[in-house]
Parts: sequence; C-alpha cells; structure tokens
Amino acid sequence: MTAAAGDRGNGTAMEIRLTVNDAERVADVAPTTTLVELLRDHLALTGTKVGCGHGECGACTVILDGRPVSACLVFAAQCRGRKVLTIEGLSASGEADRVQRAFVKAGAVQCGYCTPGMIVSAYALLSSNPRPSRREIEEAISGNLCRCTGYVKIVDAIDGASE
Repeated sequence: MTAAAGDRGNGTAMEIRLTVNDAERVADVAPTTTLVELLRDHLALTGTKVGCGHGECGACTVILDGRPVSACLVFAAQCRGRKVLTIEGLSASGEADRVQRAFVKAGAVQCGYCTPGMIVSAYALLSSNPRPSRREIEEAISGNLCRCTGYVKIVDAIDGASE
C-alpha cells in the first residue's frame, strides 16, 4: 500500500509490523487507524466485525498478546511488534476450532454478526480456564452483546466446548 493510500487524509502514514494469526504482516496506516480497520480494510480479514465503535458490543473482539480486546479501541500503531489472533486464525488449518464446532452443534449461531467476537471471547476464556463454571462463562462474554438470542445456547456451546 502506498503512503497516500495508507494515510486516508488523517496524517502521515506509518509502517507497522505485527503478527496476525501466526503470520508476520506489514501495513502502512494513518496514526488514527484502529486495529479493526487494519484487520478489515488493510489485511482483508473481515471476520472481525465493526459494531458500535465504542467498545460496548464486543463484535470486534480479537486476542492481543493472549488477552481479548475490543479492536475498535486499540490503535493499529499500538500493535507494532505484537501478536493478534482473529476469528480466521482459529480455523487457519482449514478445520473449525472446537469452540466454532460447539457453537454450530448447540445452535448458538443466529444472524452471525456477534458470533466471531463471541467465539473469540470464548476461546480466550477456555485458553486460560479450560473448565469454567457457567457463571465464569457468563462473565467472560458479558462484553459481547447479541440481539438474537437469550444467550442460553451461547453459554451451552461454550460449556460444551469446555468438556
């Protein structure tokens, strides 16, 4: 990408290098570019969704250096030299991750808009706590909003993935 394309009229473009889904990536971005914009607009990783843009809905959840974050609240420049895992990275082998399979099995996928962020949050939880209680599951996804369900199937899916 050229500097002119990367700056989008928001200042001087800067080159950043980071690891996304176990691959080193380089992009020219404006200082105001968010991580979700970098992923979607510069790296064509569109599984991470843009929801509220204020860190309230969880649609843009990714894992940054092992911790779930709202990608709309993180500047791309803050990710220089860091590791990002997106929903695409969970099935990089071509096979769905156990959390993804559990969501399908439990019928926890409705419209699908919140699903990537929900799955990434669940993956982060199960990576640090392989056998969480239902209450711990509910707390872990409390930052992820879903308008289509009552969360029962989502919690069931995460609980099923932990077995």
